[in-house]
Amino acid sequence: MHDRMYGSATRAESDWRVIKQLWPYLMQFKGRVALAMGLLVLAKVANVWVPISLKYIVDGLDPSLQDAAGAATALIVLPIALLFAYGALRFSSVFFSELRDAVFGRVAERSLSDIALSVFKHLHKLDLDFHLSRRTGGLSRDIERGTSGIAFMLRSVVFSVVPIFIEVILVAVVLFVKFDPYFSIIVVSSVVLYVGFSIWVTEWRTEYVRKANLKDSAASSKAIDSLLNFETVKYFNNETYESNRYQHNLRERENAKVKNHLSLAALNSGQALIIAGSITAMMFLAAQRVVAGEMTLGDLAMVNAFMIQVFIPLNILGFVYREIKRCLADVESMFKLLNIEAKVKDVDGAEPLSKQADGISFNSVDFAYHEDRPILKNVNFVVHPGEKVAIVGPSGAGKSTIARLLFRFYDPSGGVVQIGDKDISKVTQASLRKMLGVVPQDTVLFNDTLIENIRYGRTDASDEDIDKAAELAYLKPFIKSLPKGYETQVGERGLKVSGGEKQRIAIARAILKDPKILIFDEATSSLDSESEKAILKALNKVAADKTTVIVAHRLSTIVDSDRILVLKEGKIVEQGNHVELLAKAGEYAKLWQLQQHEDDE
Repeated sequence: MHDRMYGSATRAESDWRVIKQLWPYLMQFKGRVALAMGLLVLAKVANVWVPISLKYIVDGLDPSLQDAAGAATALIVLPIALLFAYGALRFSSVFFSELRDAVFGRVAERSLSDIALSVFKHLHKLDLDFHLSRRTGGLSRDIERGTSGIAFMLRSVVFSVVPIFIEVILVAVVLFVKFDPYFSIIVVSSVVLYVGFSIWVTEWRTEYVRKANLKDSAASSKAIDSLLNFETVKYFNNETYESNRYQHNLRERENAKVKNHLSLAALNSGQALIIAGSITAMMFLAAQRVVAGEMTLGDLAMVNAFMIQVFIPLNILGFVYREIKRCLADVESMFKLLNIEAKVKDVDGAEPLSKQADGISFNSVDFAYHEDRPILKNVNFVVHPGEKVAIVGPSGAGKSTIARLLFRFYDPSGGVVQIGDKDISKVTQASLRKMLGVVPQDTVLFNDTLIENIRYGRTDASDEDIDKAAELAYLKPFIKSLPKGYETQVGERGLKVSGGEKQRIAIARAILKDPKILIFDEATSSLDSESEKAILKALNKVAADKTTVIVAHRLSTIVDSDRILVLKEGKIVEQGNHVELLAKAGEYAKLWQLQQHEDDE
């Protein structure tokens, strides 16, 4: 698990922590919960009365219990009345149970929705470092298993566990009052023994369940990762390699699952032995009482019916308990996500960044993704409002890191980043990012229509606003060439759209957002010359009246910048405009000559 998740604890502590976190979601509907519990009790009372009514039906039909005078009347009237009562009680038991399900359904579904939403919102609050270090496949499985686990737990606790124990108590009381304590002792002791055995064995096999889940997540992550990178696998002809890796993970999962199944077999066998022993003891005791004349055939039928009603659900209880333990482990994994604290978060009292704030300054900024590998070292520069500043340098110099710090995906390890006169670590992240727009090197599109991907720049934008943005981004000719136009599906991650078209969509998004400050993070580095010219034309149009930072690899794209910052090994070693930097014959001049030579070749 991630190193920011809360530390290890005993299994019981973890289970109670999960239940404690789940409880507030259920208590949103206290009235419904109370009504559901009341209906549950009514259903169980009706269910317990079913064997009692059966006893009187059997006794009413037993000639040995009738006197000569009243036999005819008893045989006609009494059993018919009890038969109707028997049917009514059976219906009542089912009816109250169904009513309970209907009442509690809203509680369960709303709780599940709210928990899933809480996890989703929290994941979006976490910093970029968490998402870069987490495998999407494993994360999605944690959430999927967690929500499924909560759904099962809510259903099983209300619809299985609580009703079983209520019925056991009612049956024990009836047997104690009607007969002698031995019947109650057998029922209660068998339940206690069964539950105790189930808990003991389930605790023993929980480790196998956990290992199986871990191996399952690992196999899923590998498979999804491989399929998402389908093209790369094909490029390098590595289908066999990927299959072998996946097979290895599947074998580990298989071994963990086999151990899980073997431990389950041991649990089921032990539970069956306890149930068989308890039923034998009850039948033996009841048969003795009938032979001795202390119990009627109706009493025997009632005891038999009680055994069926208690022990069959008790068998289900074993399954439910095992599943609850599994679900608690799954829900714990999901709730652990809620316990991860973001490294980047709003400070107490953070205020929104003023809409008038403009310009950027980096003051003695240091940054490292890992302590032993610094990326930025004492970086100082200013971008004045309305100014167009480019940042250039070799790969790994820290150019894109500056853009990430501006968006506050990370906080600097030293120094201050400001917009206007405000330290961005002291303002709300939402207001900061509202002021910034970006056209990234690799535009990621959602698996949706073209119009919805553009609308992502401002989700409340009208179709007319989107059309204007597309026109300014020189995207209209492409859209008109498509049979479905704006309604064209772009595919997962935009795989059905070319690199140049993706960049135009990113520009349209930025136009639609209309931010105060624009950041172009190597927006043309992966494009051909023709596409690059079209994109540059669009970028210049967008950035005409805005404060602009351009992170660039191709120097030909930033020669018209007001200033150029040259970054090398995490430090700004030169700055000036294109002509000034060439005249210095320093690092920029070397990079320029190298790229000119490459272009000539």
